[in-house]
Amino acid sequence: MSNPVHRVLFVNSEIYPYLPETEISNIGRYLPQGIQERKKEIRSFMPRYGCINERKNQLHEVIRLSGMNIIINDVDRPLVIKVASISAARMQVYFIDNEDYFHRKSVYHDENGEFFKDNEERAIFFARGVLETVKKLRWAPDVIHCQGWISHALPLYLKKAYIDDPIFSNSKIVLSLYDDTPKETFSPDFCDRILFGGVTEKDVELLKEPTGINLAKLAASYSDGIILGSDNIDEELKAFCEGKGLPMLPFNEEALKNGSYIEDYNSFYDKL
Repeated sequence: MSNPVHRVLFVNSEIYPYLPETEISNIGRYLPQGIQERKKEIRSFMPRYGCINERKNQLHEVIRLSGMNIIINDVDRPLVIKVASISAARMQVYFIDNEDYFHRKSVYHDENGEFFKDNEERAIFFARGVLETVKKLRWAPDVIHCQGWISHALPLYLKKAYIDDPIFSNSKIVLSLYDDTPKETFSPDFCDRILFGGVTEKDVELLKEPTGINLAKLAASYSDGIILGSDNIDEELKAFCEGKGLPMLPFNEEALKNGSYIEDYNSFYDKL
């Protein structure tokens, strides 16, 4: 990277304590704090799933950032931005919210364990909602770090729909891959629904077979660096990423346990 990294945008599927402790939610919680402690500015986003208790976690709407509409599948839906603070980390978390997509009481599956039929639309809304909100903040990130499958539409949008926006003109994408890739198939219309701005059908050919693995491959195709966040990443996906010749940070279980991964990730950002 020709310019030093000063600002890192974290786009997370999970952050503890808003969701239960998992491999991903712990990194979502402690990585931004660690990067901030290394003198970089950070912003952190996640979806406002309906299972998050707003009163307990003291979420409140940011009126000046809310009020935009995002059109998906010819339907206009309002974008609501909420914010909460993790006081121990001196860190704010922004939440992407919409009544249709994020007020149900579970994350990706209904009470019968069925994968929500609109999960691909939720991923589209989340990605575009983050980018529109960052534009409104007028905060230009040097690195955008995507973690968790619901963030996987963002690299495509950054490189094809927002790349000419001065806020993002110097932004690099880091993609962390985990073993959270959905086993279920998305809607067969995913290819059509994801089109926006400069995104063409040719850009999303991978989604003609709308699987979680192909969505992850699409994300990798538009990323500048890959981090393997889990030990058991799908071998086909791993081989695809290796074939792209991108900088890759291998999985390091010991570093994740002792917290030294934060320094590794920080160095990875600086070398892109």
